[in-house]
Amino acid sequence: MKIGVLSDTHSNPVPPQVLEAFKKVDSIIHAGDFCDVSVLKMLQGIKDVKAVFGNMDPAPIRKLFPAKEIIACGKFKIGIYHGEGPAAKILERVKEEFKKDKVDAVVFGHSHQPFNEKIGNVLYFNPGSPNDTIGAPYCSYGILMVTEKGIEGKIIKL
Repeated sequence: MKIGVLSDTHSNPVPPQVLEAFKKVDSIIHAGDFCDVSVLKMLQGIKDVKAVFGNMDPAPIRKLFPAKEIIACGKFKIGIYHGEGPAAKILERVKEEFKKDKVDAVVFGHSHQPFNEKIGNVLYFNPGSPNDTIGAPYCSYGILMVTEKGIEGKIIKL
């Protein structure tokens, strides 16, 4: 299974390269801060979207999605959580949020900093932001590959 991963789109246009790539995935995960329902509708026009709301999301998005979600992908579980607080401490916040849950991977956002690292038995994956040209080191999105052996993440620079 191939999953397209986004976060922190902040009402800005999603680059065409991302939209084209997502036509070839099985589903999409958005880790919050859509900031506008139009981005969600555009993604839903491509594939099924699993998501959480972020700290900048307005009420219409917050009514559609929880703050934290755990989804099943075959025999694996993927946690989704936007994150909050200082960007420098985001990984610790995310770990704390899922410390009592049995997950194989956690997708998060908030910091706009791409992150793809296995810590213990859990893959922590932040796709960065596809359109932040100020706070992110580069614009990016992610792909998760779920196989019988596990979950692997790939950050794609735009």
